[in-house]
Parts: sequence; structure tokens; C-alpha cells
Amino acid sequence: MALTLANKITIARIMAVPLFIGLMLYYKPGHEIYRWTALSVYLLAEISDVVDGYVARHFRQKTRAGSILDPLADKAIFISALLCLYHVGNEAGWDVRLPLWLVVAFIARDFILVSGALLLQLVCGTFEIASNIWGKVTAFLQAVCVIAVFIQWPLALGMWLAALAVTVVSGVIYMMEGIKRLNNGHHDVR
Repeated sequence: MALTLANKITIARIMAVPLFIGLMLYYKPGHEIYRWTALSVYLLAEISDVVDGYVARHFRQKTRAGSILDPLADKAIFISALLCLYHVGNEAGWDVRLPLWLVVAFIARDFILVSGALLLQLVCGTFEIASNIWGKVTAFLQAVCVIAVFIQWPLALGMWLAALAVTVVSGVIYMMEGIKRLNNGHHDVR
């Protein structure tokens, strides 16, 4: 089967990750073009995530490859943004910097969820991870946290705390659902 348009958009998002990292690592105070271009790449990646999901659902382009590549692309750009912003923000002495506790919390949740997904794959054979409203709110608030650092938003702390709370809640919900599926022998997580 040929690549669908949705898969092509997802692959473009994955290919944006090294560009984003390069722009962030070349950034130095006084060279703001790198920061703003990196933010543009990040925003395009976030928008393309919405677009590829829409295309896959509305044009019946859901594929097994897409179900694997889409979350991979999401995690790759998000974790790259977290690590780069943490590093660059501290190196450049930005006023608004991602705190280490937030970076660790966001990455830990994703690590736990991916580990759980791999466990379900090993135990149950196949599975489908469907997002829920908590996962969508978490992704949105986490993206806002990244943008808040890029634009140096002075009220970022409130957003970080809200995102942290929703991150924990969604992580617990996904873990409980995964454990329930493991105990019941189901092959998908919804």
C-alpha cells in the first residue's frame, strides 16, 4: 500500500525534529531569528498533527503505520522542545525558563505510557491506544507551556502547574485503563 497523505504529513513532522533541534542549538542571545524560526517549526508541527489526524479520520486514511508514526512524531517534537528549551533557556539566561521538575514530569509520563504500551503489545499481541479528552487537554496544555517559554510569557508558572496537574491525571487514567486491559486480557486500550 502506498503512503497516504496523512502518513506523509506525519513523516514531514518527524523530519522537522532535526531542523527544530538544529535551530535551537544554533540560538544565542542576539540571534533571535533562530528562536523564532524554531518556534515556527514547532507550531507547524503541532498544526500538522491536527491536520494529519483530520485527514486520516475524514478521508479514511487510518493505517497501522500512522497509528505508530503519529505518536512517535508527537513525542519526538515535544521531548526535543522540552530538552532544547531547558538547555537553551538556562544557557541564555532567559527570564522564563522551563523548570527541571516540569521537564522530568512530562517526560516521565510519556516514558511510563510508552513502557505500558510495549507491555500490552508483549502480553496481548496487538492493541490500539485511543486518546481520550484528558490526553487531548494534556497535549494542548503541554504545547502551551512550550510556547510560553518561547515567547517569554511572565504568567507561565500558572500554566505549568495546570499542565502538571492534567499530565498526572491523564497519566493515571491511561495507566488504570492499561492495567484493566491487561487483567481482562483485552487487545486494545480505549
